Amino acid sequence: MSKEEYKLNTSSTALQDRLGRQLHDLRISVTDRCNFRCVYCMPKEKFGRDHRFLPRDELLHFEEIERVARLFAGLGVRKIRLTGGEPLVRAELETLIRKLRAIDGITDLSLTSNASLMTEARARSLRDAGLNRVNISLDALDEATFHRISDVNVSVDQVLQGIEHAASAGFDSVKVNMVVKKGLNDHCVLPMARHFHGSGKILRFIEFMDVGNTNGWQSGQVVAAQQIVDTISRELPLEPVGANYPGEVAKRWKYKDGGGEIGVISSVTQPFCGSCSRIRLSAVGKLYTCLFASEGTDIREALRSGDDDAALLRRLRALWSQRQDRYSETRTQVQVLQPRSKIEMSYIGG
Repeated sequence: MSKEEYKLNTSSTALQDRLGRQLHDLRISVTDRCNFRCVYCMPKEKFGRDHRFLPRDELLHFEEIERVARLFAGLGVRKIRLTGGEPLVRAELETLIRKLRAIDGITDLSLTSNASLMTEARARSLRDAGLNRVNISLDALDEATFHRISDVNVSVDQVLQGIEHAASAGFDSVKVNMVVKKGLNDHCVLPMARHFHGSGKILRFIEFMDVGNTNGWQSGQVVAAQQIVDTISRELPLEPVGANYPGEVAKRWKYKDGGGEIGVISSVTQPFCGSCSRIRLSAVGKLYTCLFASEGTDIREALRSGDDDAALLRRLRALWSQRQDRYSETRTQVQVLQPRSKIEMSYIGG
């Protein structure tokens, strides 16, 4: 979305929270299931092969998701991202995409995937259904490191093929996301930059975050965004680029030789809570106003008990209007003074 489009989609009268942040983005988890067991999201020792996923009848139906999205569009949401788990394991996902694409006001519809199931035909069907953009997770190029992270029998080549299938399908953009954890895959930063330099894909590096309770996060395992930029720039010189729109999560850098750009997401070392415009809907119908939330607001019961749109709108409006989350800015205080459990990433996406 361009800066001009963003301005058209926001206004001084848009719904704001208690810190003056406007509602703009809705992230929808369509399933808690995933075919990977990444150590920073669903580590096998906590989510083993015998892990019991949510019963399918507990998941929101597509019609229910569409209804919530439509109501949020009326409150200022313009961007929707589908997440999981792995969203491509949800059957007939294209049906949902077509429903969301038809909602007035929604200008951007994207999906985050590990791309292992992104065949050429699937990429085309997603694009034909109305999906604008794809973000693909890939944390290493060498097989040994990749398998230590994903902990499944899927090859790097399979993911790379999925990335190419997405690129060939004609999406507005294909971004590749790498979570960087010290001592695990920080040695892969430069090889990843080299591989995607000049490819037309935007590589984004994400600081290892303390989402959920099962990934064993420690602050010493974080590789700072500036360190990542410096590592790359020593070989492939970079220069900063302005944000595409206010509240953009990734800080942008472009290669001085014209080889494209990268992004860095620095939730730990350079928090961006002050411009956070996102609300998250879990697969079972709970709304979370922060990625690091410990509790959500259940709206599935209201959806299934006959509440009309006006009643639901009042609940949604009140939830955002009362929001004051800023966990990344207060992380140290919260951990020391108020240790608490947090919802797992696999339930609400990234």
